[in-house]
Amino acid sequence: MSIFKQIINRKTLKKVILLFGLLLFSAALKAQYNYSEWGIGVSASKTAVYSDLRQNDKHNSFSADVYYNYSPYLPFGLEVQAGKLSGGNNLTDPSHRYFVNDFLSVSVHGDLQLGEIIDYDRDFFSNIAKGLYMGLGVGVIHNKLTSIRRYSIDGGYHYPGKNSSLNVIVPIRFGYEIKIFNYDEEPMIGLDLGYIHNVTFGEGLDGYNDPSKKFKNNSPDMFSQITVGIKVNFGAPVSYIKSIKGSGY
Repeated sequence: MSIFKQIINRKTLKKVILLFGLLLFSAALKAQYNYSEWGIGVSASKTAVYSDLRQNDKHNSFSADVYYNYSPYLPFGLEVQAGKLSGGNNLTDPSHRYFVNDFLSVSVHGDLQLGEIIDYDRDFFSNIAKGLYMGLGVGVIHNKLTSIRRYSIDGGYHYPGKNSSLNVIVPIRFGYEIKIFNYDEEPMIGLDLGYIHNVTFGEGLDGYNDPSKKFKNNSPDMFSQITVGIKVNFGAPVSYIKSIKGSGY
């Protein structure tokens, strides 16, 4: 009986309660899912223009982004991009028209990843698919035509348009992000493969603004991009409502 009393005395009971409390606190800390609120990224793109000319070329473009991560699966980005667009040909084009545009654009965009809206924790395929995203943005593009034909081959017609202009741009975005986690299972790095279709409002991309009766001009100027990028997250950790990594790994 004396041994039993010794086990359940007050001092022992306090130790048991303290130990139990520490275990609960440790479990609560472990159950927290954190991510960084900010990120920076760079990307490279293969860019194809859809202009009013028959021939359209492909070039490389490059961009840098600053991200605000509203959640691990809903980032908002401020992007600066520079590149080249060109089309036409002085020899093969029927009107001998051509252009080269060294452009610079600034835009904001948001990308909703599937992981924000689905339950991916218990299903392997959903866990893989959670990195798929679609997004939308808006911005401006500065067109700088460094080479362009302004007069017909016989000099009798002036092709209307501007060598320098600003147009509103709407990027429509699709892609997939692979998250790389640190030791604390926080998403530290994102690897991105995406497709962006950029619609512009205006006729600045190719520098030609001819009337549709003279040259077919039934759609806005556009350009598309296949992109590969990397993003690094940083800043104080922010809590998320569910496991970011998921159990399918």
